[in-house]
Amino acid sequence: MKGQIMQIAVTSQNRKTITEHAGKCRKFWIYDVEKGVLTGKRLVEVSIEQSLHASAGQLAEPLAGINTLITRGMGPGLYERLIQSGILPVVTMEDDPDAAVSAMLSNTLSRLPVARRIDPSCHAHGHFSHTARQSP
Repeated sequence: MKGQIMQIAVTSQNRKTITEHAGKCRKFWIYDVEKGVLTGKRLVEVSIEQSLHASAGQLAEPLAGINTLITRGMGPGLYERLIQSGILPVVTMEDDPDAAVSAMLSNTLSRLPVARRIDPSCHAHGHFSHTARQSP
């Protein structure tokens, strides 16, 4: 990541913490990073029609150009779409956006495994587990 200009998006529906359900999220913190140094932060909002869940094709304009998406939960379909679009999807238990981005830049952000573990509380639509709990 060093030596590049990049953008990191963080799901934050409540504008304070990293939130779950990346596909339905409409508010994102966008962090601008240049040569590994944070150079800016702004809040963007997309319409329901522009949410990641609703837009099966391109990202909404406010999210165009992101390199990484940090969230507390996303479904396997969105995960695969992001990978195919060249965007790094990161699922974490961290809830502070600034701390998550800082940890991401220093390569110390704790990530949940990307194995497709189904969380039955998510209405059976295939979200990655929102917690780090292990199956018995």
